[in-house]
Amino acid sequence: MAAVKSVLFVGVGGQGTILASKILTMGLIAEGYDVKMSEVHGMSQRGGSVSTQVRFGESVASPIIGEGMADVLVAFEEMEGVRYAPFLKESGIAVVNMHRIPSMTVLSGQCTYPDGCLEELQRKVKVVPLDASQIATDLGNVKSANIVLLGALIAALGLKHIDWHSIIAQTVKKSFVALNIQAFEKGKSAV
Repeated sequence: MAAVKSVLFVGVGGQGTILASKILTMGLIAEGYDVKMSEVHGMSQRGGSVSTQVRFGESVASPIIGEGMADVLVAFEEMEGVRYAPFLKESGIAVVNMHRIPSMTVLSGQCTYPDGCLEELQRKVKVVPLDASQIATDLGNVKSANIVLLGALIAALGLKHIDWHSIIAQTVKKSFVALNIQAFEKGKSAV
């Protein structure tokens, strides 16, 4: 088994960051990796920031990813990608959904959503931009954007050999299995 790898999922409440990280965790455990996962919900039910940390390898002592330690950052929303960029290693990769969710302060007119989030990230790290929300919408359900991003992550990590379809089928509602498998494959082929 390889050295410990660290993946940081970030987004806004309701985007499915926790589900995506749970599917990743289940697949890695099934493959025999030692896996540690932690979640930070914050004000997720109010549209606030959500982050999930997954670390895997032969032996993992802690689920916590410190600044400069993440191998991959999966940003479900552009601004969250910028907010958590300091957690990436210099050699890390950011898989970013090119999607904007305005915060309450933006919606109330107190501030504007900053332009250039993706460009700012690209100045700091290697970025894989992906319009996961549009891909999911084209498949019939924008809520499967999280699984599109999971597919992209799997391709970026080189973990295609695991039976992800089976893990997805065990995790999501039966009526959404086919859609989520399609979303996963679209994300995997987009990288």
